[in-house]
Parts: sequence; structure tokens; C-alpha cells
Amino acid sequence: MSQQALAQVLRQLPTYRNENVLVNSSTFDDAGVYRLDRHRALVQTVDFFTPIVDDAFAYGQIAAANALSDVFAMGGRPITALNLMGFPTKLVSPKTITAILRGGLEKAAEVGCAIIGGHSIRNPEPIYGLAVTGVVDLRNILAN
Repeated sequence: MSQQALAQVLRQLPTYRNENVLVNSSTFDDAGVYRLDRHRALVQTVDFFTPIVDDAFAYGQIAAANALSDVFAMGGRPITALNLMGFPTKLVSPKTITAILRGGLEKAAEVGCAIIGGHSIRNPEPIYGLAVTGVVDLRNILAN
């Protein structure tokens, strides 16, 4: 969905006001930011897409790196992530799914981010990505 189309949809929705929400979807940033206390905030994002390469392991790495980078783009450090995946189970083998997940796990481990679970669905097209939670010092938030 284009940013313009998304903006049109989001304008139709009510906005929930919360003084601890520092960055939300209204700014089209890479992630949302929620103040925890006087010094720290949570950074949250989700990113997934269909395969862009033929190699399953590389696809997992690319998808994970893309999601993790959203937290870094906000000045934060990823701490946990959840796998998000959907596959046409009759067309994608368990071996391929394992390779995708292993690629994501390796990329997350490179930056000290623990994958602590996730969710899977049957889907007509393969999709994979991560929902990532990070932390950021309030003085270091980078936003649009």
C-alpha cells in the first residue's frame, strides 16, 4: 500500500491519545515509541513480506534485518522479536521453513535480539518477518 493510500485510510480512524505515546503512525516513522519512565521508551515495529530471493536462509536474514533496522532507525536497540510467518503448507517444505527461520534467528542474534515466539498461518503466498520490540533512551529518539 502506498504511503498516500495509507494516509487516506488512517485519516478515517479515531486517534487514541496517550501522553506516553511519543511517536505513532501519524508521522510515518519506522516504528512507534512509547515512554516507559523518565529515561527510557519502548520502540515497536512489525515488518514482513513475500520472498525477494530464491535462497530460503537469505530470505529469512533479509526479512529479519529489515524489521530489526526499523528499531535502529529510531535510535533504539532491539531486545525481543516474534516471528510472523505464513506459508502454503502443501507447497513449502518444513526444511525450507526451517531455513527461513534459521536465517531470521541468526540475524537477530547478531544484534543481541532474542526471538521469543511468534505466530504462523496458512497463506497462499509465503510471508515472513518479525514484530520487534526495542528500547531507546529518551534523549536518543530519532523521528521524522
